[in-house]
Amino acid sequence: MSDTEPGHNPSQVVVGRTARVTVVEDDGRTFHARLQGGGSARISSSELVVVRPGDAVIVSDVGWHVVPDKIWIDERSVGVVRKLLKDGVLLESSIGLRFLKKTPRKRLGVTVGNTVEFDDHDGIVRVISESPIRLRDVGVDEDALSEYLVKHDEAAELDFRSFGGYHEVRERARELIETQLDKKAALDAIGARAVKGIIFTGPPGTGKTHLARIIGHEAKATFYLVSGPSIVSKWVGDSEDTLRRIFDAAEKEERAIIFFDEIDSIAERRTDDSHEASKRLVAQLLTLLDGFDQKASNIVVIAATNRIDDIDEALLRPGRFDWEISFGLPTDSDRVEILMVGARKLKTSGDLPIEEIAALTEGWSAARLSSIWTEAALVAAGEGRGSISDEDMAEAFERVLRRPSRDRRETPRVA
Repeated sequence: MSDTEPGHNPSQVVVGRTARVTVVEDDGRTFHARLQGGGSARISSSELVVVRPGDAVIVSDVGWHVVPDKIWIDERSVGVVRKLLKDGVLLESSIGLRFLKKTPRKRLGVTVGNTVEFDDHDGIVRVISESPIRLRDVGVDEDALSEYLVKHDEAAELDFRSFGGYHEVRERARELIETQLDKKAALDAIGARAVKGIIFTGPPGTGKTHLARIIGHEAKATFYLVSGPSIVSKWVGDSEDTLRRIFDAAEKEERAIIFFDEIDSIAERRTDDSHEASKRLVAQLLTLLDGFDQKASNIVVIAATNRIDDIDEALLRPGRFDWEISFGLPTDSDRVEILMVGARKLKTSGDLPIEEIAALTEGWSAARLSSIWTEAALVAAGEGRGSISDEDMAEAFERVLRRPSRDRRETPRVA
């Protein structure tokens, strides 16, 4: 690779997507690659490219860069061996029949009917079962649902007083409890359709998850917390089955809230390049939101995301997520309240420079503001004091200010 080729400068920070080269065209200046997680890219250069099929590369808006092969992580799948051939194995997986040419099947003792784990790069990596495993054999049991159920902690400070700032957001949350849950019978008498879903949007650290927990606690509702990444399973159908079981369990409760944190990770916008498993999960969520009878049910679905534009549009139409509540970065008065809420939980002495620090922290999230109190407590404890003083808070502010502040930018997309 020449020094003028994109991505060659070793001092350059390249942020992009991992890809594996599939084809190098005859002109020697263009190659095609398969992107990690699905999709493909076509990359052209003004000079000859020094890559071969199978190479791992980082692809970004500014070019491409060859990386060590171990950077590429093949997504593993599960399938059933249907036929052994001289040059490979024929598997039945969730997307139909697959032929794997490269596979250590002899070393693993693979035979017809085995359920195996495999990926496109290494082939079969292990035998899971000597016999075919059907979907109903690996379904999610009832005990597995307990990890999504959040029990109420009466000792925890989970009320609207523990949520500083954001007056309009808090009032909207109170309205949700009072009208959609506490006065649901009145809504039914009027003939109005209750709200099925609410989506919280805004930057990270603005309190979306904290407010959802407060709503569940104040409403005295059974609270299911579904973290987007945690529900995704490599087993075919497991993720959809888990969602179904959560909704079924919630239907049996007097009132329930199902909260999807980072919903963009499981309900991303569907395209032709989307992985089939992702499409199935979005379709299942749509079916469940449409399926439960809101007139006879006390389920409210809440979701949170800091990437609203990435969510499938079908989820955002009226009748699914009816309300969108936006959490911006806190205003000056919000920051004063957030700092005061933090002060109430701690032992302090004297007058603290809360308003002065609030004025100096424009653009800070609630989470970053709260970290001032953590640092202040460390300063006071380190010097043997039992309470936080104005000097401790000022030193804490300086510490947090000196920390690197990293914007959460999206990874550049490659068509």
